[in-house]
Amino acid sequence: MVSPSDDRVRADRLRVTAAYAVLLLAVSVTLTALGARTRAAVVSEMSTNLHNLAHGHLGTLVGSAFVSDGGDVYLWLPGLVCLLALGELIWHGRGLLITFAVGHIGATLILAVGLVAAVETGWLPFSVARATDVGISYGAACVLGALTASIPLAWRPAWIGWWLGIALTATLDADFTAFGHVLALLLGMCLSFRLPSIARWTPVHTALLAVGAAFGYFVISGWSSLVAPIGGLTGVVVAQFAGRVVRSAAV
Repeated sequence: MVSPSDDRVRADRLRVTAAYAVLLLAVSVTLTALGARTRAAVVSEMSTNLHNLAHGHLGTLVGSAFVSDGGDVYLWLPGLVCLLALGELIWHGRGLLITFAVGHIGATLILAVGLVAAVETGWLPFSVARATDVGISYGAACVLGALTASIPLAWRPAWIGWWLGIALTATLDADFTAFGHVLALLLGMCLSFRLPSIARWTPVHTALLAVGAAFGYFVISGWSSLVAPIGGLTGVVVAQFAGRVVRSAAV
């Protein structure tokens, strides 16, 4: 599917992005004003960890998307807004909501199944059941992955390889959230071919992608990762090689 050619960016076309940004900012400001103890309590209550899910706290699947475990929202919110704005321009508000929800909720639930198995078999300590897991990263990763079908065909294998390479490299740190990012990316990439795509990239689209992708890079790779580019470039090489093999087999 190809999205309409009206490329004008109007406020009424970005209502979901704007509303979500305002809510994130409001929650962050409120929690900062209430103090570190209150923030820690809210983060604990809203975490989509095994303890909360096992006790039927399913509201965390939604609430966790509005809470961050730090007060640095001002640093990353502009990047998130650019990423979500691009998604909303392509898929409209409903498409963006579905995509973000698939990543945020879907990756969380799939990851929870894997964590249960890992804890039961002794691969991970039981303390992981109460680990903090809040924020926007799974939803953002899914939105990033869902842009795949809008990337020009010639660049698409490199796009897929770059992001999966970075995400898989991040899992070497043994942080379970990194596996959540891999799942969210894959969910987004699969979903992308069911969503509208861009008929023509404009300077506005390109600028939003540049900022949004930079934000996605830091979220998925880990803000201080130095080896992520190596993983990304390796992924690009593998994806390009796989693409050539597939094309050769089709001849």
